[in-house]
Amino acid sequence: MRFPVRLLTFAPVAALAVMALALPSAAGPDKIKFPANWKDHVLYSVVDRHDTKQYRELYASTQAAVDAMKAGKPLPDGTVLTLVQYKAQVDAAGTPVKDARGRFVKGDIIALTVMEKRQGWGTEYPAEWRNGDWEYAAFNPAGVLNEKANYKACFECHKPHEKADYVISLAALRGATASTTAPKPDVRIAGFVFGPNKHAGTVGQPVTWLNEDDSPHQVTIVSTKERSPILLKGQSHVMGFNTAGTYEYICGLHPSMKGTIEVR
Repeated sequence: MRFPVRLLTFAPVAALAVMALALPSAAGPDKIKFPANWKDHVLYSVVDRHDTKQYRELYASTQAAVDAMKAGKPLPDGTVLTLVQYKAQVDAAGTPVKDARGRFVKGDIIALTVMEKRQGWGTEYPAEWRNGDWEYAAFNPAGVLNEKANYKACFECHKPHEKADYVISLAALRGATASTTAPKPDVRIAGFVFGPNKHAGTVGQPVTWLNEDDSPHQVTIVSTKERSPILLKGQSHVMGFNTAGTYEYICGLHPSMKGTIEVR
């Protein structure tokens, strides 16, 4: 994952020294230090992941970062966002246990995923990867860097959210209200599942998705890369299909969620 800067071997020694000072350090997750004090950070969101049976907490290093998210502004330089993943406690049948509020009950910590923003970071990445000044790193509960994690997937997942400073959770923090004029949904999103998984329609007939999950989702057509906005709970999105065919789609935020639209 590291992208070391290689200097030309025939350059004069003095020139090498100057260039080494001017060039940015190598890209990669080891730029990020494990945030050992993450429990002292600001807890700004909690998510139940039905698909992976996980309970997740999201922390920001400062209140200023949370305030920027709520205002829809870029996050301050130096911001550290930490996603703490826990196993959800389950019953004898393997079903997640819920508390009095209907939320998952957290068990042991599985891992921590961190994104950190520093001015000048990311310049080493190709344009199709770069997420502004953000870097990503994954750690085990002991704070050891996971060097085998698929960091490219982090960049690819966050890349479409440039207008939100690449922070997917920003939309949920800003909040939104459901549309009162939305048509009856053809596909409901609940429990991290598209239901029905397959929907049949006709050319020119719009298809409506409604998010009923606490977690945000984003309908993404695989073949065309067309995406809905990030849908919060109660929000819907309508897409039209003007050509007959089979359209596979996923959730852009949770790619394991899949569905199909059959257009005749």
